[in-house]
Amino acid sequence: MNPKITYNDLDWHRLWQNAREQKSWTAKGPADWDKKAASFAVRNTSSPYVELVLQRLPLDKATSVLDAGSGPGTLSIPLARQVQSVTALDYSRGMLDVLEKLSHEQDLDNITTVLASWDDDWKKLGIKQHDICIASRSLSVDNLRAALRKLNSYARSYVFIADRISPTPFDPDAFRAIGRPFRSGPDYIYTINTLYSMGIHACVDIISLEAKISFDSIETALESYTWMFKELTAKEEKKLQNYIISNSAPDNNGNIILNRTHPPRWALIWWKKEA
Repeated sequence: MNPKITYNDLDWHRLWQNAREQKSWTAKGPADWDKKAASFAVRNTSSPYVELVLQRLPLDKATSVLDAGSGPGTLSIPLARQVQSVTALDYSRGMLDVLEKLSHEQDLDNITTVLASWDDDWKKLGIKQHDICIASRSLSVDNLRAALRKLNSYARSYVFIADRISPTPFDPDAFRAIGRPFRSGPDYIYTINTLYSMGIHACVDIISLEAKISFDSIETALESYTWMFKELTAKEEKKLQNYIISNSAPDNNGNIILNRTHPPRWALIWWKKEA
């Protein structure tokens, strides 16, 4: 290594790609999320994460919001109650179907859904600039710089990104329990430094969730944890189940409370567009 190397010599795009190549988890595709949509909506609707994000956003009744990677409306639906309009983008048709169903049930008519990925041409899909652009836990992309540039270009006033702080959302102890190595892959620090290299000086708020997580059964907990892995063998699944049982206890309501050594933490990265 060149002993005189400085920050300006670092290629954060290449470092991001290198970390992506070495991660021990597999990114999910649209078909995977289609299957997960309904259960994902149930678990995330009541998550304290939602309010912790919303309370940090500069919202009013005249605000338009673009929610890139909206999922089943985790943020889009509560946002719609506070702003003029929300455009929800996701590449999973199943997620958007759930979002549309929930918004109809709650009489929300100011949400527009668009089936789109980060790689699609948003302009051709009719996406226009919005006051606020949000990417909430949705930046698992191959080209981080391009995604950040796109998000910034569609924002009039603010950009907010909720990015993972390693090892969130994974449980390294579960990987060890089944005998697999855990390599986190890139987290928020790559995003911060990529933005800096683009001339964007962002603010960061840390959102911390509780170590304990509740499931209605061991089976539900196992289903949730299985999502972390690719192609578990029967032996690995048994080890994972034993790990969950040994680290959980029932509460007074019959639910299973699992105690995590690494509570989920997210970095809310945001900046105001310069005039």
